Amino acid sequence: MQAWQVHENGEPSEVMRLAEVERPTPGDGQVLLRVRAANINFPDALLCRGQYQIRPPLPFTPGVEICAETEDGRRVIANPALPYGGFAEYAVADARALLPAPESLDDAEAAALHIGYQTGWFGLHRRANLQAGETLLVHAAAGGVGSAAVQLGKAAGARVVGVVGGAGKAAVARDLGCDVVVDRHSEDVVAAVKEATGGRGADVVYDPVGGEAYTQSAKLVAFEGRIVVVGFAGGTIPAPALNHALVKNYSIMGLHWGLYNTKNPKLVQHCHEQLTELAARGAIKPLVSERVPLDGAAAAVQRVADGVTTGRVAVLVGKGDTA
Repeated sequence: MQAWQVHENGEPSEVMRLAEVERPTPGDGQVLLRVRAANINFPDALLCRGQYQIRPPLPFTPGVEICAETEDGRRVIANPALPYGGFAEYAVADARALLPAPESLDDAEAAALHIGYQTGWFGLHRRANLQAGETLLVHAAAGGVGSAAVQLGKAAGARVVGVVGGAGKAAVARDLGCDVVVDRHSEDVVAAVKEATGGRGADVVYDPVGGEAYTQSAKLVAFEGRIVVVGFAGGTIPAPALNHALVKNYSIMGLHWGLYNTKNPKLVQHCHEQLTELAARGAIKPLVSERVPLDGAAAAVQRVADGVTTGRVAVLVGKGDTA
């Protein structure tokens, strides 16, 4: 089979190599899957760089999120078990963690429904308890993680403010349904959000960026607001001033979605049922901005790493992309 492999750490476009390799052999409790589509996530770039919290042995195949087919023909969503990731014709995954692919979504969309939307659902509902009528601010609203949070926020009845970088991404955020869009390249984010909320600020802030975005979050979060920290795509891990959280009465919440797979897997299944229902009635639909063939995966992962993409980029494998 064909698979992309990383033999040394570095930038994706430099270290990912397409090779002919043997099909992986499933271990105990695992199944072999034929990959139909693999969604590109920022952690794929971190895996290539050796900067992710999981460091699989070299060589490994990246690709942490797929829509695939089981040996008995079922279409499923899975997180491949590294080192046999999804940028390949075949991958392996834990049998107990397979989720049915929604019939309302094609392969690329189904592959993109999992990590970003589960993270958004847990962050907004399980952690922040977002309520209808509240104001939700989403950093990097046109990106893969942010676009999922925007759609989930609108589905929950929130007023959504999206922060983006550039006019092109601003247009994407508006199309996603953001009620207010702030372009950090041309506007003062804090001032713009305060103006848009009548000086109150945002009840919930969803931050996958960190760095300066977190600094802005602390300034514009409302009284008794909640900041949900889901990642540091900006490259800088902030050091929150807890005295500021105390005097302003807001909460800082961390979210590592992967922990639920071991701590409370039934919640992951419940979340998937909720997402499937939302997708079936059109309340959410993954924004897949690019569909590339398997041989274009390395360049596509690099584009995601460089932050120049919007929504999700999917790698199509074999005959993938039909619902």
